[in-house]
Amino acid sequence: MTQAKSYEIGTPGKPWGAEEKAAWRMAQTIKRSYREEVLSKIDKLGERFDVEQYGELKYEAATYPLFALRSREWHPGKTAVLITGGVHGYETSGVQGALRFVETVAQDYCKHFNLIVAPCVSPWGYETINRWNPNAIDPNRSFYPDSPSGESAALMQYLSRMEASIQAHIDLHETTDTDNSEFMPALAARDAAEFVHWDIPDGFYLVGDTENPVDAFQRAIIESVEKVTHIAPADEQGKIIGMPLSQPGVINYQTKAQGLCAGVTDATFCTTTEVYPDSPKVDDENCIVAQVAAVNAALEFILTKM
Repeated sequence: MTQAKSYEIGTPGKPWGAEEKAAWRMAQTIKRSYREEVLSKIDKLGERFDVEQYGELKYEAATYPLFALRSREWHPGKTAVLITGGVHGYETSGVQGALRFVETVAQDYCKHFNLIVAPCVSPWGYETINRWNPNAIDPNRSFYPDSPSGESAALMQYLSRMEASIQAHIDLHETTDTDNSEFMPALAARDAAEFVHWDIPDGFYLVGDTENPVDAFQRAIIESVEKVTHIAPADEQGKIIGMPLSQPGVINYQTKAQGLCAGVTDATFCTTTEVYPDSPKVDDENCIVAQVAAVNAALEFILTKM
């Protein structure tokens, strides 16, 4: 691991204030279209699934409606499953993987589950390819009461209004080379914290919950996904992104304590996927397929426990 260079915004050793956050926001540009790449697909899926607008984000640059898809065969006796993507908007296969799952195989599971899919929790982050929202807040560290992140607060409010006890949650993410080159250095600069450059794992891995690791559930997902893409090995210290492995391809975090999306419910079965799109061994399509395989494997495992 190596020390990162100073970030271009802010003064080393001084946390960002309003001026630095504004400078960071002004440096961001729109690189792709939420409407064309996400909302257009959700519109088409409205023929087979209930589309619900659960919130709206109003920023200086634009207003972003937030949508979730729900299975129409909704019944209070079924197990409810939540699938989230794009909590970090820059993690493309999380968004497109959630949509692909709904487009291709979700209907096969509707007879067994009440499905709730929020495919793009952070649309501004999707358009600008960012981890944060425009206020330099990380939605995936903001799932707690009185959240400062509109993205996180909107999803939590939506879930609280639903008459459903969510028993499983699959949160779709990526780990990218830009974590080391951009997003983690920005975080260190924002918080006036030391940044240490970790090796980015080459391959797919999962993040479970330290308080509820459900090891067999995680193992079933890894065994399914490794049929379509490679699983990340541990580094020389036997870790992935600084955390010890609980089993091959799996690490655990304290999801609730860290305000992670994966901790937003009290689901019995919960996992966060991490795809590595910068690997020379994969392409964009393979990353999307890996996300869908992870969701399928999770649901197939839960079916064996019902």
